[in-house]
Amino acid sequence: MTVEFSKPLAARSTPIPGVVLYDLPVHGDNRGWFKENWQREKMLALGLEDFGPVQNNISFNEKAGTTRGIHAEPWDKYISVATGRIFGAWVDLREGPSFGTVFTAEMGPDTAIFIPRGVGNAFQTLEDNTAYTYLVNDHWSAGAQGQYTFLNLADETAAIQWPIPLEQAELSDKDKAHPRLADVVPMPPKKILVLGADGQLGRALRAEYDGAGNVEFAARTDFDLTDPASFASRNWKNYSAVINAAAYTAVDTAETAEGRAAAWAINAEAVARLARVAVEHRITLVQVSSDYVFDGTVEPHREDEPFSPLGVYGQSKAAGDTVAGAVPAHYIVRTSWVIGDGSNFVKTMASLAARGITPSVVDDQIGRLTFTEDLAAGIRHLLESGAPYGTYNLTNTGPAVSWAEIAREVFRLCEAAPESVTGVSTAEYFAGKEGVAPRPLLSTLDLGKLEAAGFVPETAAKRLESYVRDLGEES
Repeated sequence: MTVEFSKPLAARSTPIPGVVLYDLPVHGDNRGWFKENWQREKMLALGLEDFGPVQNNISFNEKAGTTRGIHAEPWDKYISVATGRIFGAWVDLREGPSFGTVFTAEMGPDTAIFIPRGVGNAFQTLEDNTAYTYLVNDHWSAGAQGQYTFLNLADETAAIQWPIPLEQAELSDKDKAHPRLADVVPMPPKKILVLGADGQLGRALRAEYDGAGNVEFAARTDFDLTDPASFASRNWKNYSAVINAAAYTAVDTAETAEGRAAAWAINAEAVARLARVAVEHRITLVQVSSDYVFDGTVEPHREDEPFSPLGVYGQSKAAGDTVAGAVPAHYIVRTSWVIGDGSNFVKTMASLAARGITPSVVDDQIGRLTFTEDLAAGIRHLLESGAPYGTYNLTNTGPAVSWAEIAREVFRLCEAAPESVTGVSTAEYFAGKEGVAPRPLLSTLDLGKLEAAGFVPETAAKRLESYVRDLGEES
């Protein structure tokens, strides 16, 4: 066995996406050698994801020519050789354009390789008494083999050039019986779970991900965020991300005793359960936030502004943001004045315009509308673009306006008289009314961070025009 001493730690890319070959420094003298087989800090610095290994396995092979594989397991693996030497072969068995891609390499104690979930792994020993080791980020069990994807070692399409011909090698009967590539069912990607799929944002996410087989939608009847049994019923190992589009949004009712409990249960306690699941299973958590976490005295609001909620709803959302922010892989998407498929301000104003009613609308609350199609597209962009984790403001673009200005524009688009909308202050509008939650007056969110991440939403004016036109066609 020849080991190259003192070469620097380095990463080498391969033709299979996510598969990375590593050169490991090995230090030796007349007594033998020593190496850091796995050093988390250094590997992260080289770009390896923090894949969270939980188990270390060793395969001892007495004779040269022992050949094992090709097995694609439903977890990630970091593979190295403790002693001896192997010829490794890896085949991408995941759904997608790289399906069937092959990579081979000889490995000894001075190399290691990272193999993502769904990539078939095989090796052939080149020396007697070879020990093959791997770290995995899930606990192995006999039942887990039902989730494997297999490929025959002699598959003609992969055409792996085994150093020792397979007819002379030591193989198991099971490995001899695995299917050819043409008969392999590719391993599907982990799923994205959308919670609150029956709400305005949930319906927009359904449209955004229409046809995507790896996205699962759960309405409240499918997944009750307030019920711990809903969390226990899921096999979270099969998910890569959770988009929490569910929320308690009855701002005024949240000020009542019953509403206060409900708001905290959904907007804070449930998010804490999601955060725990996300941390335990290395899931990306997308939490939708609100301008109500601020008191509305600053404009525009940046992502790093301290929380200053005025009412119960805003307090519960701020609490949810706090726990979501503790998840290593998280996106908190803060938005305001959401308009989508459901009851909302624009629909109400269009209905009033059609019936000839002249409303009074507050003119001292300033912000931007957020149409759910842009909110959904922005969330997808963050998940798929590799944007840095953290908090992002997301509304439609354009000038900040008041609710009264929006109402007048809706009237104009409905061919009603804009001047029939009367502007009043928030204090005047709610005078004499009980059980009213305080509202932030300035809700404009700074979009610079989102735009720097490569997503620029459409203007609110264009979206509003299209939305009102579609309402007219539906009526």
